[in-house]
Amino acid sequence: MFFCCLNKSSLLKTSVSNIMCDFLIVQSKNRIKSTASFLRIRNRLNNNSEREKMKIKYLLIVFLLALLPAYTFPQDEETESDTTGKEWDWHDWKEFNKDMDFMHGSPTVVLGYGFSALSLKQFSGEFSDPNLIELKLGYTNEKNYPSEENILKYSFRYLYLSNISTDLSNNSTGLSNDTWRFGGGMASGYGYKIGKGAVIPYYSADLSWSKLNLKDQVLTAENEKFLSPFDNTFRFGTNWEGGIKFKVIPMLTFDASYERAVIFPRHLFWKWLGSAAIEAAGGWAIDGFVKEIMHSSPYAGPIMSFILKNAMSYGIYELRQEKMNWPFKSAAPLAYDQFKFGFTVNF
Repeated sequence: MFFCCLNKSSLLKTSVSNIMCDFLIVQSKNRIKSTASFLRIRNRLNNNSEREKMKIKYLLIVFLLALLPAYTFPQDEETESDTTGKEWDWHDWKEFNKDMDFMHGSPTVVLGYGFSALSLKQFSGEFSDPNLIELKLGYTNEKNYPSEENILKYSFRYLYLSNISTDLSNNSTGLSNDTWRFGGGMASGYGYKIGKGAVIPYYSADLSWSKLNLKDQVLTAENEKFLSPFDNTFRFGTNWEGGIKFKVIPMLTFDASYERAVIFPRHLFWKWLGSAAIEAAGGWAIDGFVKEIMHSSPYAGPIMSFILKNAMSYGIYELRQEKMNWPFKSAAPLAYDQFKFGFTVNF
């Protein structure tokens, strides 16, 4: 009887042990699954947090650049009776209104001719190098700098139409192309007065809409994929130009310049706005810095304005070669590098 009870007890313990083992195995598997799920979720959160960190960094850059001009102007402490700063602010506001008034200044016609080269990242083919012809119509404003009579401030607001085509260059090597574009922009800078003439280094920025027509195209499927968004349709883009104007007489000026233009395969408004805000903030910071230079060394101001603003835009447009809305993720644009010569008639 004792052995029978002992045998049953042993069997019961064995059963309980087996059940506990099965339970532990199931729990271990569940924990492994839970751990794997947790790791996947954590990785996703880490990836998302990294993206959020990058976005925050970009927004921080914009914020700091936007604040920078405020610190480039040393401000004296104001009292209730001190209105000098307020008068200067009002003067700047009036000048800003004049700059934004499209029809303020003397009517101006610009006719230009130049040489162009096209490029597109990941495109393995070759473009024929076109030439260009361009017409600009607008209004020019020139005035003496307040503290130096031989320094002038220059601005030119304009609309333009241009044709960039291999028909103008007679170049048959590579992929023939023809581009029509129109848009508007503004040029600005400081110059040196020389008798009745002047030498004016300047910077300009444009918005444009361009239509590219590819002629006699024989393309691989991959190259066709890269070019099809641009072919035979109007696309939005931006341009930057730096150059020098040589005024011979008040009515006639000769121009020489370099331009980088980009055409977007599609317009991503918010990313474009963010990229443009970074460029604008950098431009405002440089304007403030140049004003400080002009106050202390007026003759150095025109050259420093020319170098700093064009160097900034050159760097930004180089970065936009791979990302059209740098620093935000976006496709590569179609880029035009152009050397232009022309003349300006002021009425």
